[in-house]
Amino acid sequence: MLTRLKTIIVEKPWGRTDIPAAYGDFEGRRIGEIWFSNPAGDDAQIMVKFLFTSERLSIQVHPDDEAARAAGFPRGKEECWLILDAQPGAELGVGLTLETTREALHGAALDGSIVDLIDWRPSKTDDFVYNRAGTIHAIGGGLTVVEVQQNVDCTYRLYDYGRPRELHLDEGLDVANPGPIHDPRDTVVDPHANRMLVTGPHFHLAQLAAPLDPAIFDHATGELTFVPLSGGCRVSGEDVALGEAVILIDPSTIEIDEGSRALLTWPA
Repeated sequence: MLTRLKTIIVEKPWGRTDIPAAYGDFEGRRIGEIWFSNPAGDDAQIMVKFLFTSERLSIQVHPDDEAARAAGFPRGKEECWLILDAQPGAELGVGLTLETTREALHGAALDGSIVDLIDWRPSKTDDFVYNRAGTIHAIGGGLTVVEVQQNVDCTYRLYDYGRPRELHLDEGLDVANPGPIHDPRDTVVDPHANRMLVTGPHFHLAQLAAPLDPAIFDHATGELTFVPLSGGCRVSGEDVALGEAVILIDPSTIEIDEGSRALLTWPA
């Protein structure tokens, strides 16, 4: 059995009009996100999104579980990104290039010089980056990304390039790590390999490819979210297309054709 998640299409000023047709027909709209609505709502622990960027997103930071709950949210927000396509010159901003202070960051956020403090890393297809809570970060333009995150609507914007949206300097700087960040889970992913990418503490994430590795399924328990990254993916004999996601319980019902790939994620 599988449950197909409702697909939510979100237009964004930083989105794209050239999204490959395999994701769907968006009639020339500027699409920034495709995300999937879990029937459990806020009780669902994981959210998955596709992001399509034409320019830099805001510089932001997320709280950990403790800080988020103190602010009235059900959980904090850690997330990770797998780059599905990167145009020449594409970048991810992850952490800072040097240690600084809260006071210096506050001033830099106000005058825009925070952009020059960000560790902008060249991004290529199949790069994988884990973004811990407290990491000051930004997604650059020219990227197609699949993002797996803790399910919470809590983002503290520090700088937004003059866009007319609210900033959250006090809340954000209270939880921010004001220095460089390098996570040991960051890697380059072979698109043809089965591989565990994240093993907690908040969620598990595996890339699946043919032939499927049953050892991964030995650890996959509870509610599993299956997200194709290509055609050639099925659950319980039903096709699941790129741009879709389903919930299942029994991972043995997953089939993937040679040369295809998908993600499987579940709560830790």
